[in-house]
Amino acid sequence: MTIENILISQPAPTNASPYTELISKYGVHVDFHPFFRVEGVTAREFRANKINILDYTAVVFTSKIAIDAFFKICEETRVTVPETMKYFCQSELIAQYLQTYIVYRKRKIFFGNGTIASMVDNIGAKHRGENFLIACTDGLRLDVKKLFTKAKLKHGSAVFVKTVSSDLSSLNLDKYQMVVFYSPSDVKSLFESYPDFKQGSLLFATYGSTTAKAMKDAKLKTEIEAPTPEAPSIAKALLNYFEKLH
Repeated sequence: MTIENILISQPAPTNASPYTELISKYGVHVDFHPFFRVEGVTAREFRANKINILDYTAVVFTSKIAIDAFFKICEETRVTVPETMKYFCQSELIAQYLQTYIVYRKRKIFFGNGTIASMVDNIGAKHRGENFLIACTDGLRLDVKKLFTKAKLKHGSAVFVKTVSSDLSSLNLDKYQMVVFYSPSDVKSLFESYPDFKQGSLLFATYGSTTAKAMKDAKLKTEIEAPTPEAPSIAKALLNYFEKLH
């Protein structure tokens, strides 16, 4: 099977594309089209969580958009966050983004090395007494909660960020021989736009174990999976795949 057109389920890169080598070396055409977007929940949607922010002494953030959504909800629900509130972030980059809303003080802002597990490890014995509010993205809620439960940390969670599927009805999937998915939400969006979708000869590449699982649950076959030791990125996985084809 000749692969001439590949669809990437993400926005087009603003800087250098990781697919430049693939395109130049094998003459493949690559299109970008996000299958979903993320946005903060409304105040009405947040109230459905029946969560009182002021019951908590620490907030957990896994993304910048969760920070935006949290402070937007606080403003809309007229909650004044006390200066004693502690913040635990998945990475230093996310932690630094807190400066948009609060005075950055290292004594109450803590961060991991980019993984949720590292953030939990950073809590350690020193902060075990806190009551943590996990500001979740809907797709990540269970993953984060499992780690906090396993660590026996007192916590609650609320969805502050939701995924919204894109309307793909104008997308001609027949044009492509391969589609790349990065998230389980990509799979969900595909079937929302095409409830009767059949894979046929279409090939899929996926990034991450949760995406691969979502594909399996949807009874779709994955041709290429990343990351692996040989291919830490989708771009590298595709290069390796094309090298074998040629």
